[in-house]
Amino acid sequence: ATVALAVPLHAYWRRLRQMALPLIAGLFAGSATAAFSAMGLARLFGASPETVFSLGPKSVTTPIAMGVAEQIGGIPSLTAVLVILTGILGAMGFPAFFRLIGVRSHATQGFAVGLTAHGLGTARAFLVSEEMGAFSALGMGLNGVLTAVLLPLLLSLLIR
Repeated sequence: ATVALAVPLHAYWRRLRQMALPLIAGLFAGSATAAFSAMGLARLFGASPETVFSLGPKSVTTPIAMGVAEQIGGIPSLTAVLVILTGILGAMGFPAFFRLIGVRSHATQGFAVGLTAHGLGTARAFLVSEEMGAFSALGMGLNGVLTAVLLPLLLSLLIR
Protein backbone atom coordinates (compact mmCIF):
# COMPACT_ATOMS: atom_id res chain seq x y z
CA ALA A 1 0.00 0.00 0.00
CA THR A 2 2.85 2.37 0.81
CA VAL A 3 4.46 1.81 -2.57
CA ALA A 4 1.12 2.31 -4.31
CA LEU A 5 0.77 5.69 -2.59
CA ALA A 6 4.39 6.66 -3.33
CA VAL A 7 4.13 6.22 -7.11
CA PRO A 8 1.71 9.14 -7.64
CA LEU A 9 3.78 11.25 -5.23
CA HIS A 10 6.82 10.68 -7.43
CA ALA A 11 4.86 11.87 -10.46
CA TYR A 12 4.12 15.17 -8.68
CA TRP A 13 7.54 15.59 -7.04
CA ARG A 14 8.34 18.90 -8.80
CA ARG A 15 5.00 20.40 -7.73
CA LEU A 16 5.47 19.12 -4.18
CA ARG A 17 8.84 20.85 -3.94
CA GLN A 18 7.37 24.11 -5.22
CA MET A 19 4.61 23.97 -2.62
CA ALA A 20 6.80 22.84 0.30
CA LEU A 21 6.33 25.88 2.55
CA PRO A 22 2.54 26.14 2.15
CA LEU A 23 2.24 22.38 2.67
CA ILE A 24 4.30 22.49 5.87
CA ALA A 25 2.29 25.43 7.20
CA GLY A 26 -0.96 23.68 6.27
CA LEU A 27 0.24 20.48 7.92
CA PHE A 28 0.94 22.12 11.27
CA ALA A 29 -2.20 24.27 11.20
CA GLY A 30 -4.47 21.47 10.02
CA SER A 31 -3.08 18.85 12.37
CA ALA A 32 -3.37 21.13 15.39
CA THR A 33 -6.86 22.25 14.42
CA ALA A 34 -8.07 18.69 13.83
CA ALA A 35 -6.87 17.51 17.23
CA PHE A 36 -7.40 20.49 19.51
CA SER A 37 -10.72 21.74 18.14
CA ALA A 38 -12.35 18.36 18.71
CA MET A 39 -10.80 18.04 22.15
CA GLY A 40 -11.77 21.58 23.09
CA LEU A 41 -15.37 21.15 22.01
CA ALA A 42 -15.65 17.84 23.86
CA ARG A 43 -14.27 19.43 26.99
CA LEU A 44 -16.58 22.44 26.60
CA PHE A 45 -19.59 20.11 26.45
CA GLY A 46 -18.49 18.22 29.56
CA ALA A 47 -17.00 15.03 28.14
CA SER A 48 -14.88 12.91 30.43
CA PRO A 49 -11.09 13.29 30.14
CA GLU A 50 -10.84 9.82 28.56
CA THR A 51 -13.34 10.83 25.87
CA VAL A 52 -11.56 14.13 25.26
CA PHE A 53 -8.24 12.32 24.80
CA SER A 54 -9.90 9.75 22.55
CA LEU A 55 -10.90 12.54 20.14
CA GLY A 56 -7.40 14.00 19.73
CA PRO A 57 -6.01 11.56 17.16
CA LYS A 58 -9.27 11.05 15.20
CA SER A 59 -7.84 12.44 11.95
CA VAL A 60 -5.06 9.89 11.47
CA THR A 61 -5.22 6.26 10.39
CA THR A 62 -6.70 3.81 12.87
CA PRO A 63 -3.52 1.98 13.98
CA ILE A 64 -1.69 5.25 14.69
CA ALA A 65 -4.74 6.82 16.33
CA MET A 66 -5.31 3.88 18.67
CA GLY A 67 -1.67 3.90 19.76
CA VAL A 68 -1.69 7.64 20.37
CA ALA A 69 -5.00 7.45 22.25
CA GLU A 70 -3.64 4.77 24.55
CA GLN A 71 -0.47 6.79 25.14
CA ILE A 72 -2.33 10.01 26.08
CA GLY A 73 -5.01 8.41 28.25
CA GLY A 74 -7.81 7.94 25.74
CA ILE A 75 -9.87 4.85 24.99
CA PRO A 76 -8.41 3.12 21.89
CA SER A 77 -11.66 1.39 20.92
CA LEU A 78 -13.58 4.68 21.06
CA THR A 79 -10.83 6.34 19.03
CA ALA A 80 -11.14 3.61 16.38
CA VAL A 81 -14.85 4.36 15.99
CA LEU A 82 -14.18 8.11 15.83
CA VAL A 83 -11.47 7.61 13.19
CA ILE A 84 -13.80 5.58 10.99
CA LEU A 85 -16.61 8.11 11.43
CA THR A 86 -14.25 10.99 10.60
CA GLY A 87 -13.07 9.20 7.47
CA ILE A 88 -16.58 8.41 6.26
CA LEU A 89 -17.87 11.94 6.84
CA GLY A 90 -14.78 13.49 5.28
CA ALA A 91 -14.87 11.27 2.21
CA MET A 92 -18.58 11.89 1.68
CA GLY A 93 -18.57 15.60 2.35
CA PHE A 94 -15.41 17.04 0.88
CA PRO A 95 -16.56 17.57 -2.73
CA ALA A 96 -19.55 19.67 -1.68
CA PHE A 97 -17.56 21.48 0.99
CA PHE A 98 -14.82 22.56 -1.42
CA ARG A 99 -17.42 23.68 -3.98
CA LEU A 100 -19.13 25.72 -1.26
CA ILE A 101 -15.94 27.52 -0.21
CA GLY A 102 -14.61 27.84 -3.76
CA VAL A 103 -11.43 25.75 -3.52
CA ARG A 104 -10.77 24.27 -6.95
CA SER A 105 -7.12 23.17 -6.75
CA HIS A 106 -6.88 19.39 -6.66
CA ALA A 107 -3.56 19.65 -4.83
CA THR A 108 -5.06 21.81 -2.08
CA GLN A 109 -8.18 19.70 -1.78
CA GLY A 110 -6.18 16.48 -1.70
CA PHE A 111 -3.78 17.64 0.99
CA ALA A 112 -6.64 18.85 3.18
CA VAL A 113 -8.60 15.63 2.70
CA GLY A 114 -5.61 13.43 3.53
CA LEU A 115 -4.87 15.51 6.59
CA THR A 116 -8.38 15.21 7.97
CA ALA A 117 -10.07 12.15 6.47
CA HIS A 118 -7.01 9.84 6.27
CA GLY A 119 -7.33 6.59 4.26
CA LEU A 120 -10.99 6.80 3.35
CA GLY A 121 -10.63 10.38 2.18
CA THR A 122 -7.49 9.47 0.24
CA ALA A 123 -9.26 6.59 -1.51
CA ARG A 124 -12.05 8.96 -2.53
CA ALA A 125 -9.51 11.60 -3.62
CA PHE A 126 -7.90 9.10 -6.01
CA LEU A 127 -11.31 8.62 -7.60
CA VAL A 128 -11.41 12.33 -8.41
CA SER A 129 -7.88 12.62 -9.84
CA GLU A 130 -4.39 11.20 -9.48
CA GLU A 131 -3.11 14.63 -8.41
CA MET A 132 -5.71 14.90 -5.64
CA GLY A 133 -4.91 11.37 -4.52
CA ALA A 134 -1.16 12.03 -4.46
CA PHE A 135 -1.51 15.14 -2.33
CA SER A 136 -4.01 13.36 -0.10
CA ALA A 137 -1.58 10.49 0.45
CA LEU A 138 1.10 13.00 1.40
CA GLY A 139 -1.22 14.78 3.85
CA MET A 140 -2.32 11.50 5.39
CA GLY A 141 1.22 10.24 5.89
CA LEU A 142 2.65 13.49 7.25
CA ASN A 143 -0.28 14.04 9.61
CA GLY A 144 0.10 10.50 10.96
CA VAL A 145 3.76 11.10 11.79
CA LEU A 146 3.18 14.59 13.19
CA THR A 147 0.24 13.52 15.37
CA ALA A 148 2.07 10.46 16.69
CA VAL A 149 5.08 12.53 17.69
CA LEU A 150 3.69 15.91 18.72
CA LEU A 151 0.26 15.25 20.24
CA PRO A 152 1.57 13.21 23.20
CA LEU A 153 4.42 15.69 23.67
CA LEU A 154 2.18 18.78 23.58
CA LEU A 155 -0.41 17.26 25.89
CA SER A 156 2.25 16.26 28.40
CA LEU A 157 3.50 19.87 28.43
CA LEU A 158 -0.01 21.35 28.68
CA ILE A 159 -1.25 19.02 31.41
CA ARG A 160 1.71 19.53 33.76
